[in-house]
Amino acid sequence: MERLTGMREYPGRQPVPVNLAMHVGQGALLGVLRSVMAHAGLRGPWSSGKFAVVRVTSDQILENATGVGAPPQTWPRRELVVDLLHKTVYAFATGAVADALAARSGPGPGQRHAAVRTGRQVDVGPVPRDRARRR
Repeated sequence: MERLTGMREYPGRQPVPVNLAMHVGQGALLGVLRSVMAHAGLRGPWSSGKFAVVRVTSDQILENATGVGAPPQTWPRRELVVDLLHKTVYAFATGAVADALAARSGPGPGQRHAAVRTGRQVDVGPVPRDRARRR
C-alpha cells in the first residue's frame, strides 16, 4: 500500500484526509457520468438506481485495487449497510440534480425514442437520425 499512495498505514488508523479526497473526487467524476446519463434520456429513479450500482462498483474497484479495502461480503454487516446507504443517497441526490438540469434541454434521445410508441413495445425501431439529435 505504501508504494501506491506514498503513505504508511498504521493498524486501527485510517488516513482521513486521503480517504475523504478519494471519495469526494470519485463522487465528482462519477457525477459527470450521471449527467451524461440524464442528457441521453436515462432519467428518474430507475436510472438513479442503476447509477448507485455503478457508484458502489467503482468504489470497490478502486479500494480493492489499491489494497485499502476488502470485498464487501467480508465487512461487518453494519458497516456494509452504512456504506450502501451513503452511496444510494448520493446516487439519488446526484440523479435528481442531473435530471433537473438535463430536463432544461428537453427530452434526450432515449426519451424521444420511447415516445414513438408508449408502453413496452418490441417492434419499435430507432428514431430517424435527424430527429434523434434535435434539441
